[in-house]
Amino acid sequence: MNQKRIGLARLTAAMLIFGTIGIFRKYINLPSSMLAMVRGVIGALFLFLIFAIKKQRLDVAKIKKHAPTLLLSGAFIGLNWILLFEAYRFTTVAIATVCYYMAPVLVILFSSILFREKMTVKKVVCVLAALLGACLVSNVFERGAQTADHTAGILLALGAAVLYASVVLLNKHITGIPPLDKTTVQLSAAGLVMLPYLLLTEDLTALDYTPTSLVLMLVVAILHTGIAYLLYFSSIERLPAQTVAIFSYIDPVVAIVFSAILFRERMSPMGILGAILILGATLCAELSIEKQKNKNQGSKAAKSVDN
Repeated sequence: MNQKRIGLARLTAAMLIFGTIGIFRKYINLPSSMLAMVRGVIGALFLFLIFAIKKQRLDVAKIKKHAPTLLLSGAFIGLNWILLFEAYRFTTVAIATVCYYMAPVLVILFSSILFREKMTVKKVVCVLAALLGACLVSNVFERGAQTADHTAGILLALGAAVLYASVVLLNKHITGIPPLDKTTVQLSAAGLVMLPYLLLTEDLTALDYTPTSLVLMLVVAILHTGIAYLLYFSSIERLPAQTVAIFSYIDPVVAIVFSAILFRERMSPMGILGAILILGATLCAELSIEKQKNKNQGSKAAKSVDN
């Protein structure tokens, strides 16, 4: 099996795993803050174990150089998980996942505002299509269709998307660190930040620690975090960025299919149209970003040759 096929197999496996996290959350009867804390700590420990097995070390010098940004992005990741896990409680897995996929479009929007990056016609169309899709998914055009819980779930998922987009923008300033090193530090930061938040907001002695919840929480921490991230980062080293962008949409498709099968969660025709608009717009946006990135790299290479 060649390197590309290995990469595709690992990427597909990672996306299939990511796509089921909302299903597991539905059966965990514990606070989202605890799940986020355990996911960060155990996920990071798993990655540290991989470093030990491979007899590799973290690049401490480069990590120190970007420590503030790494810690901030890690905190955002933890808060992002809390909002997403809460969204799964208030609305369907399918709708929460689709709204969460607004993140790439938000990256374009924030980049144009914060970094004055040029907004092309294609980018404007992607942003508008995604916003329209979010409105259709949230049923704002259907009177009486939305409930308070459903609206709360939508807003939580969109909040998670904002935090994830913030992590992407922060990662632009973290250069020269291998992806696995960066992820290990960020997961560690996410877990450590969530610990005081959990202690301040929850009475740990009053929680219902059922065997099912504890086992599933460990599965989310090890399988959906440690193993899935390892598969993902080992795959992107072997594949073009556009391939990674396209295959990442296995995640929401799996979430939608499984939520329909297991929980009989159905989307209205308008909701389906909204999901298509959001996922189509984000895919178009991601491919546009990668095309522009490759163009910029090509221009830099040409200039270096000329010099």
